Amino acid sequence: MTDEPATELVVARLRPHARRLVRPAVFVVLVAAAGGFGFGVFRAELAWLNVVVAVLVVVLVLVGGLVPLLRWMSERYVVTTRRLVVSHGLGTRTRRELLHSRGYDVTVRRQGAQGLFRSGDVLVFPGDDPALVLADVPHADLVVAVLHDLVEAHEARRRHREPDWDDIVRGTTRYDR
Repeated sequence: MTDEPATELVVARLRPHARRLVRPAVFVVLVAAAGGFGFGVFRAELAWLNVVVAVLVVVLVLVGGLVPLLRWMSERYVVTTRRLVVSHGLGTRTRRELLHSRGYDVTVRRQGAQGLFRSGDVLVFPGDDPALVLADVPHADLVVAVLHDLVEAHEARRRHREPDWDDIVRGTTRYDR
């Protein structure tokens, strides 16, 4: 009997809920409208002021619109058949992995409007290690159910392969490995 490891399949790729981008999008629209108004008011008489308005608009759009978008895009949660991978960070990338074989507890926490959007914070408690938070995940209940199923499936496969302690003590187990 050969114990070939099963291939690792991606179950889900997730990001935080996209409603985080609503405020930056509204901010960019308001800044662009204010910049257009500034260009219309100052016209060509004060050309240097138009340059100041243009630079200010570009800086505000970059800081208030592009940075939140990049931060949102940099947070990624990947659930595979073997592990849960959480990675985030713009300049310094941080990646944390939890194997389903170690087992862990999973909880959903909802705050504010998360209940309206069926999203929530998925808290993963891997024993003695600090909790891992999947922040504002869409369909949080489904994510929790999938994580529970993956841990239970791995536990069932492990129990099927390894002999029970009662079988070892009675000597009814053969070791063909």
